Amino acid sequence: MKIIVPMAGRGSRLRPHSLTVPKPMLPVAGSPIVAQLVNEIAKVVAQPIEEVAYILGDPAFFGKAIEEELTQVAQDLGAKATIYRQLEPLGTGHAVMCAADSLSGPIIVAYADTLIRTELSLDPEVDGMIWVKKVENPRAYGVVQLNRNDHITALVEKPQEFVSDLAVIGIYYFKDAAIIKAELEEAMKKSRVEGEEILLNEGILSMMEKGATFTPGAVKEWMDCGNPKITLQTNKKMLDILTEEGNKLVADDVILENSEIIPPCFVGKGAVLKNTTLGPHVAIGAGSTVESSTISNSLIQKNTQIKNAKLQGAMIGNAVKFDGNYSFISIGDYSELT
Repeated sequence: MKIIVPMAGRGSRLRPHSLTVPKPMLPVAGSPIVAQLVNEIAKVVAQPIEEVAYILGDPAFFGKAIEEELTQVAQDLGAKATIYRQLEPLGTGHAVMCAADSLSGPIIVAYADTLIRTELSLDPEVDGMIWVKKVENPRAYGVVQLNRNDHITALVEKPQEFVSDLAVIGIYYFKDAAIIKAELEEAMKKSRVEGEEILLNEGILSMMEKGATFTPGAVKEWMDCGNPKITLQTNKKMLDILTEEGNKLVADDVILENSEIIPPCFVGKGAVLKNTTLGPHVAIGAGSTVESSTISNSLIQKNTQIKNAKLQGAMIGNAVKFDGNYSFISIGDYSELT
């Protein structure tokens, strides 16, 4: 099994936090989004992962350090890491085809902008699967249409009339990647108006027209990281999930001086808490220091210094210096607010 991870986007809705760190690399509940996604898929897919292929954007933004971190994620699974580049935003199908050399055998394509909890049960009798989640407002999503046999017959983007309430979450299984590769190769030959993208859905729909069978898969949790406030909600939910799963979230070398950690919290290596109450639902990265503060429901990255703060609902980047008391803050990397 191979995992194909398109992640060339800049994550503009998550700015300022995605100005220096690509959105999929942003730690939530202690670990980068893409690492958690790949590990969750590998955990439940019930077969060895041979390769993880990442499709990155401009090397000036997705640089050598990111390549090394992603390579380590794959190697931790016993898999080979392959790095591809999508230098123009020409659509989801084009992104997958940037990894054309890796499109063979069974694959899972997973877009690295959400977190999931699922039981990925692969049906050996079908040509592909598309994972979905029931939503209250299907008009805001791409949804699947099903027939009486629960086979997918159409993919409809933001339907104004009810088609189904099963939203596509961006995870796909193909039993034979060579088939979707061939369909996308044909799609890329078509003439297009300026700005028209090449979509993965085109290849899937073409497969269906030729008789391929696709069925839906279901996830237990589907968590977005679209903007700072939604990311804080996801951080809270992930901390609850990780605690329920029995994960150790507080590093052994954390220094506590007259301080209390109210679980669930993630506290990274080398963090220092002085005269502070932390939690619940706080994730704070390695090397950060918090002094004379009370913080709950917040996401704080690495090597940040916080003093004299009373925060409930804060998202603070890496290497930030913050001294003060505000009701809600969202501060990007390398900022100072004193």
